[in-house]
Amino acid sequence: MALEMQSTEMLTREQLFHLFERFTLFTSQPDVMKRIADAVLDNQEAVAVTTTIQEEIFLEMGVDPRFGISCLGKISTVYENDQDLVIQFYKFLAKEEMACDEAELGEEEFAEKMRHQQNLQEEQLEMLQHMRKYNLDDQYAILEKLHQQMENGNYESETSILSAEHMEEIIQRKVSPLFMPS
Repeated sequence: MALEMQSTEMLTREQLFHLFERFTLFTSQPDVMKRIADAVLDNQEAVAVTTTIQEEIFLEMGVDPRFGISCLGKISTVYENDQDLVIQFYKFLAKEEMACDEAELGEEEFAEKMRHQQNLQEEQLEMLQHMRKYNLDDQYAILEKLHQQMENGNYESETSILSAEHMEEIIQRKVSPLFMPS
């Protein structure tokens, strides 16, 4: 008698948390990372291997793998009001991206990318700490300018930073707008 696989209804919160935990566990194992790296060396997409790993977890859970994968695409809308689940989902996506990057880039290039990412996060933290010195209206003006800058830069990482001088300039423009004759 064949086991019945779940192929209807959205996955529950508990099922999704289980998937996220298992995936993190799997991708932290050297043999799994080697499996992904070997696939890349064999001209396969790293994401194809991580998807296969997710499908294997779904099978363990009694969920039809294709159905499970399709549920992942619906998490942000179905669970939009569940902040904890959405955060865990984005961490899961980041973990998958890191596993793929590590396999595709190789050890040295991946380490360099991680250093660059760490530096960027430190700069962002410094920017946020500096920004806290301003009142809420000024912070809002700075965030609006930052959003505009990121949008114009296609959300590239480097566009997510404003210098202290640039923040001061934004505040000055807000306080004293250009003279406009009527």
